[in-house]
Amino acid sequence: MNLAVIDIGGTTIKIATWKNNQLQDIHAVKTPKELKAFYTVLTNEVNNIKNKTSIKGAAISSPGAVDKDAGIIRGASALPYIHNFKIVDELEKRFDFPVSIENDANSSALGELAEGSGQGCNSMAFFVIGTGIGGALIIDHKIWHGAHLYGGEFGYMIINGKQLSTLASPVAMAKRYNEQTNSNLDGKTVFALADQGDKIAKKERQTLIHPLAVAIFNIQHSFDPEKIVLGGGISNNPELIPLLNEEIKKIRSSIEIATVNPHIVLCKLKSNANLRGAVADFEQEFNK
Repeated sequence: MNLAVIDIGGTTIKIATWKNNQLQDIHAVKTPKELKAFYTVLTNEVNNIKNKTSIKGAAISSPGAVDKDAGIIRGASALPYIHNFKIVDELEKRFDFPVSIENDANSSALGELAEGSGQGCNSMAFFVIGTGIGGALIIDHKIWHGAHLYGGEFGYMIINGKQLSTLASPVAMAKRYNEQTNSNLDGKTVFALADQGDKIAKKERQTLIHPLAVAIFNIQHSFDPEKIVLGGGISNNPELIPLLNEEIKKIRSSIEIATVNPHIVLCKLKSNANLRGAVADFEQEFNK
């Protein structure tokens, strides 16, 4: 099945063609600032693909809480004009074929399940570690959206009275470090300084690692997934998994009854995970 594939971002929209079971002709366009221009850009891109390839639909990854039953993107994002109306119906009218939309973190998780670190798994938890903490839960090969579309929103988890997103975000870690040192460094640099023995960097890295390890432990013992996959820029750091495993070892040793050691892995698909996952979502939705 050939598809147009679209990954909507706050600053750019990535476009690809799914053909011969692979992503082709991947490119990006600037995200429009209002709905009319948004429709024009997407319609032109889809028509360009139609002119080259016979396609059966459009698979879309989007920010926001996607209500698939209603065909509405609820919640909020950097693109307020895409929310709270029947956007799937509007796009299907313009494209003249079926459209699927899934949340971007969920799409990324489905991509990892299809061709990445989660391949072969029946269940998986996916953490997106960036400005905040996002994520997704996969149970029986499908996204667990939850009763209120909050499935996988790990960043809201409360640890020591604070949200996980506040504690375990690399952006928040860098902010804490910069306030103490009058610096202007990013999370990647603070991580590297910790490796070099910087005491403040080590302290702030531990402030990130401990709550993230607690969250992973909690998810493992709440849903018991086969793997926990980590994504986001911080996942490029080779020290991340060893640090988390060591912290989880400490947590497990403090509990008398036997516990499960989470199988933590890094994502493989990186920037194309959303596109690949959007394809998987379309196939699940229309191959019932």
